[in-house]
Amino acid sequence: MAQSLRIRRVAGALGAEISGVDLAQELPDEIIARIRHALVEHQVVFFRDQELTPAAQVAFGRRFGPLNIHPFVQGMAGQPEVMEIVKEPQDKVNFGGGWHSDMSFLETPAIGSILYAVEVPEFGGDTLFASQAAAYDALSPGLKTTLETLSAVHSASREYSAKGHSAQKRAGMQVAEADGYVGEYVHPVVLTHPETGRKALYVNPAFTLRIDGWKTSESKALLDYLFNHCRYEGFTCRFTWAEGSVAFWDNRSVWHFALNDYPGQRRHMRRVTVDPWPAMAEQAREAELAAAR
Repeated sequence: MAQSLRIRRVAGALGAEISGVDLAQELPDEIIARIRHALVEHQVVFFRDQELTPAAQVAFGRRFGPLNIHPFVQGMAGQPEVMEIVKEPQDKVNFGGGWHSDMSFLETPAIGSILYAVEVPEFGGDTLFASQAAAYDALSPGLKTTLETLSAVHSASREYSAKGHSAQKRAGMQVAEADGYVGEYVHPVVLTHPETGRKALYVNPAFTLRIDGWKTSESKALLDYLFNHCRYEGFTCRFTWAEGSVAFWDNRSVWHFALNDYPGQRRHMRRVTVDPWPAMAEQAREAELAAAR
């Protein structure tokens, strides 16, 4: 099986397609290690022609870490780790429409997300990915030095409030409204990847509220500059879905954007989100605290 696994790069900044593997099978540790290596090297990896039951998707995800249960989106009955992302034909707003990094609003953010296509529209519905490592690399030495001294405040309060983008009513999903205090957590503006040592920007338009220690008004100019810089097309790749496709991306260095360009059609995806192993979570938190000091 190891000889049959093939990895093909799909864009300059990030992205690779992996073939020759059946993710529904109980894969040997060697194959899991090669997939993990491809993930951290290419930041997002894609698979085609998979047949994943919810249980099989959970089993595959757990090979990379414990699975997250989303605090605001109801999971499947009996499989709470599996989030069904559905846009019905009558829904106007899609889930994930806008550049973001999954779960950065948590104290210990997720390391990766695994999205599986159950039903796709006849046209549209692609997902864009942007390398935040490439975005960091492109900055001037002076701005890199400045940003490495800063941390930023992340929260779900804006995105999941009653007026937020994700909390708008839709027929296909149950998304809670996170009114009131839902927590604010501080993460470095520049994140050093724990597995590669590569640095990446770690702010995003959905969940980053302000620079830590700065007023929101003071933070706006810098964050707006970074948000615009981080989505430059040279840092991106685009994935066109088909039924049975899988995308696995590294939330520590990747933004993504689910395009809402398929009016009147249905799109049904399933996602599991991988958290750090407890030891990794502790090390990551210690690194964040050290960076903030």
